[in-house]
Amino acid sequence: MPKYLIKAAYNADGVRGLIKDGGSKRRAAVQKLVKDAGGKLEAFYYSYGDDDAIIIVDLPDAESGLAISLAVNASGAVRLTTTPLITPEEIDKAAKKMVKYRAPGT
Repeated sequence: MPKYLIKAAYNADGVRGLIKDGGSKRRAAVQKLVKDAGGKLEAFYYSYGDDDAIIIVDLPDAESGLAISLAVNASGAVRLTTTPLITPEEIDKAAKKMVKYRAPGT
């Protein structure tokens, strides 16, 4: 199952909700969301700086990741960015595929 890195940034309403509900309750809500999408929560950490939470999930496909992103971003309380994670073996396979590329202006 493909892995995704999700970074979450709360706006003021999201932070107020986090303070009210607590961190473990929010993690449980994310775990349920991911499970309902057919995936598994691998890691959930809070942070500070540009991102308030760092999450790693296994999801069945890109559409599931997009569905989660759309639903959460539509709430307006959180801004998610989702990045597919690539294994070293996938890089090995990609490096062996020959593709023709012409750089701009050449």
